[in-house]
Amino acid sequence: MVAIGGGGFVPARILRSFLKKPGSPNIPIQAIGLSLYEQFDNSGPVETPGTKVTRTQWLDKSLETAGVTTLIGKNVLIVDEVDDTRTTLEYAVKELQKDVEKESEEAAKRGEDVKKTTFSVFVLHNKDKPKKGKLPSELLDGGKYYAAKTTGDVWICYPWEAT
Repeated sequence: MVAIGGGGFVPARILRSFLKKPGSPNIPIQAIGLSLYEQFDNSGPVETPGTKVTRTQWLDKSLETAGVTTLIGKNVLIVDEVDDTRTTLEYAVKELQKDVEKESEEAAKRGEDVKKTTFSVFVLHNKDKPKKGKLPSELLDGGKYYAAKTTGDVWICYPWEAT
């Protein structure tokens, strides 16, 4: 599982509890930090979307020797709290796919058997509005995009954001 921080951390942790099979090890949660929201004034808690995704954290490659972070051959669930403009999700999917392609090429050169990696997306809320970002059709049309709830275009204040 890959959680987009900060909003995807809490839902990813909750999902891990529900997806764990008895007798199996915990599902690892990798964290990536992406930011699209910018607060333009200090008059309130509502932030407005920016125009560019900023990468603040990416997968920890130092753990790869233990097989913890490699995504090759895995079913990868990308988790975030809200699909607003879809820009952040688009960025995450594209960049993770690039990483897998690069790792797969390197593994194939070493003669390793490279298995297909599949991506899925889960969000707590999908805002019902036109999206700026695009997701691959195999996600949207292939039943690999999940939203717990579709809402109108409203600001959602999650418990972990409350002050």
